[in-house]
Amino acid sequence: MNKNLIITQSIKNNIELGKKVLNNENILITIEKITKEVINAFKHDKKAFFCGNGGSAADAQHLAAELSGKFYLDREPLFAEALHVNSSYLTAVANDYSYDEVYARLIKGKGREGDILIAISTSGNSQNIIKAIKIANDIKMITVGLTGKDGGMMNDMCKYLIKVPSSDTPRIQELHILIGHIICEIVEKKLFYD
Repeated sequence: MNKNLIITQSIKNNIELGKKVLNNENILITIEKITKEVINAFKHDKKAFFCGNGGSAADAQHLAAELSGKFYLDREPLFAEALHVNSSYLTAVANDYSYDEVYARLIKGKGREGDILIAISTSGNSQNIIKAIKIANDIKMITVGLTGKDGGMMNDMCKYLIKVPSSDTPRIQELHILIGHIICEIVEKKLFYD
């Protein structure tokens, strides 16, 4: 395939998927609901935790940094954390228990009722994400899932689930970041500007 064709096709695919999300009223309403939950949680001194694997782990870390650092505004930090950033913890638990347990154990240790868990999995089937959501639900955290088109095992597990209507992993991840950025921007403006 011609290099220029790859470039233009990837951009076109991203734009087309963005249009599908833009025209999906259910997704737009769900983004609004998630944003309100995150704002309410931070107003009540709660925390936001993010988790994912691979590119979704990078997205989790990216979005946590937007909240704990800043998005646009120079303001006070918010308690937002990507659960994979302690490599000693991650490798110890994966070795001593299993990789399926790495996020669930942290949610057990750190999560409290009313905290937010934003779980990112393009397939919706990552076992370590599934276990974390189960624990978060057990302790009455607010669970948010970002997946691809069919939602996988995450269907009916999360209070809020956004299924990006695609099975193309890179395009799904691009939309996850867009959705995450929208949430971060609104949260920041509502908490520190309005």
